[in-house]
Amino acid sequence: MEQITIIGKVKLDYKHYPGEELYSDGDVEEQILKIVKNHSKVEFPQIIEESRSWPILYHLSALRSNIIEWLPITKEHKVLEIGSGCGAITDMLAEKAGQVVSVDLSSIRSKINAYRNQDKDNIYIHVGNFKDIEPELPTDFDFILLIGVFEYSCLYMGTETPYEDMLRIMQKHLKKDGRLVIAIENKFGLKYWAGCTEDHLGTYFSGIEGYPEGGSARTFTRKGLEKIMAACAINEYSFYYPYPDYKFMTTLYSDRRLPVKGELTDNIRNFDRNRMLLFHEKYVYDGIIEDGLFPDFSNSYVVVIGKETETLYVKYSNDRAAEYVIRTEIKDMNGLAVYKTALSREAENHVKKMDDTYRALSKKYEGSSLAINKCQMGEDGKSVVFEYIAGSTLEELMDRCLEKEDMEGFGRLFDRFLECVNYGQESAITNYDFIFSNILVSGEEQEQWTLIDYEWIGEGENTPAEVAFRAIYCYVLAEEKRNKLNLESIIEKIGICPEEAEEYQKNEKKFQKMVTGKRKAMGDLRAACGTYVVDPKVLMQQHLDQILDRRIQVYFDRGQGFSEQESCYIPDVYTSETDLRLELDVDGNTRALRLDPADKACVVRIKELLWNGASIPLEKKNISINGKQLKRGYYAFATADPNICLQVDQLERKAENCLVAELEIVKMPDELASGIVASVKKLF
Repeated sequence: MEQITIIGKVKLDYKHYPGEELYSDGDVEEQILKIVKNHSKVEFPQIIEESRSWPILYHLSALRSNIIEWLPITKEHKVLEIGSGCGAITDMLAEKAGQVVSVDLSSIRSKINAYRNQDKDNIYIHVGNFKDIEPELPTDFDFILLIGVFEYSCLYMGTETPYEDMLRIMQKHLKKDGRLVIAIENKFGLKYWAGCTEDHLGTYFSGIEGYPEGGSARTFTRKGLEKIMAACAINEYSFYYPYPDYKFMTTLYSDRRLPVKGELTDNIRNFDRNRMLLFHEKYVYDGIIEDGLFPDFSNSYVVVIGKETETLYVKYSNDRAAEYVIRTEIKDMNGLAVYKTALSREAENHVKKMDDTYRALSKKYEGSSLAINKCQMGEDGKSVVFEYIAGSTLEELMDRCLEKEDMEGFGRLFDRFLECVNYGQESAITNYDFIFSNILVSGEEQEQWTLIDYEWIGEGENTPAEVAFRAIYCYVLAEEKRNKLNLESIIEKIGICPEEAEEYQKNEKKFQKMVTGKRKAMGDLRAACGTYVVDPKVLMQQHLDQILDRRIQVYFDRGQGFSEQESCYIPDVYTSETDLRLELDVDGNTRALRLDPADKACVVRIKELLWNGASIPLEKKNISINGKQLKRGYYAFATADPNICLQVDQLERKAENCLVAELEIVKMPDELASGIVASVKKLF
């Protein structure tokens, strides 16, 4: 193999390639290679949807690059990417940076990377073991990225302190003011407590338990990562918290802007494996956030070693149609501001409209109690800049009222909201995005209301009633606990009839379809991958029911009749799915025995009844049964309390006796059992 291979404009350096694949996901990599060779990137979303494959989604989705898209990388920067894989991150780096140097052990993954980015002339890929390549790497990188790589340092380094050694080596290749960026799972991430399998091993609770079964990867808590950095004398760093995790991040938080209660709702993201749902993460997150513990339980971390970035918060809306993909960012550039930036050429017009919308809404609400958040075009022509305003959203205030069951307070907030919605009806412009989370409330008396986001505007297409309905509809739909609201009274207050409400719901679905275009939501992709969410509480009840179904209750009449006090359950009597064998010691004072073979309708076959080794004849004087005889030894019970009573005082008794009962039991639905019983005329 030649040392340098060129695919398109991408150079691959095989100088240190060992000649064989030491790491592979198998045949799917050949499939991905074929895809990138024969299809353009614009075709990838459709291929992902049609494949219903986690590896194809993971390696080809453009959303993977959200994790680094926000970084302040420019064409003046030189970037080193360790573990570049199939190029999901390389793609974005090449768009942002002047030069990208990538390192990956796999030849086939490096080819995939090269083919998908073959139009880029600023990518150089080293193929081979990092330890062999590292001595030849330059020492002037502005950014070094370890995205999903740091946890494998023990494989890269092979030393006693691999994680510390990895950081020390990386620092040698950074410029003085360069930044090292690590994206890694938090081993105490809430999703693992809630029932997701550990990402690298695919086993439950492995990281939480300290990896007792071993494995080649190790993840860390925040404190664990800080200890490693301290050992390397690294004291300038900042933590960021990608949500739901770093693989398909939609939102990035920081210590300067942590999530608030009610914000973390998108938690079911098990694309690659089935998961349990031990609890609802949203509600647990709310408690964690309230107690200031979110940094300890974030599912993933991004650690930026070096100078802190200007970014406090990022939210990506790039799972939409191309004309609506944007990034919302809070940055501190000589003061806090909110930036909305188009992430495609098609979306630039959508962003520019917000500047026009600000002026139109300001005119509409002039003289009202509602302020419109100031907005102006950014210098790049692709973004708009909003004033940053502190306060609580109207949604948060409404939730607090519901938590306190303060319906009067909720009503006051909603009444004022309706006043805002109905203000300036003579204006041609309507704000379809007038939802509770877009209204910020501030001031000691909560007197200042500001509309902070107005992305979706219509020219008179939507009535105030429809706008108000959409706000309450989106509010209730997002949270089960809000179902306590009396929607009928709210709809009546809005002034619409049920038929109008139904029509507005249809309009909302059309609107969402317009926003997403032909693309499937991530939830739909997860379902298409064929993974499932299992509620262990349901399984536990099913298992408990199974245990209860596989025991028999016996009552003893010692002269006082049958009673619960004179009964016991006999477990482990089943010898097969339908057969049971009971051996029971019976004292000589017992006059009668009652066997309850099940607690539901069933058909029972009495295969054998032995009393002290002798067969008990199936005659009426010996046995009474509250079912109907189908034929000798077969009985149908249309009751949840079937029982077989044995008059043992009519049998030869000793001081100590032994009853052996062999039964075959088939449980069935009540209706079926009732039909069988009704068809039998003869009562045994």
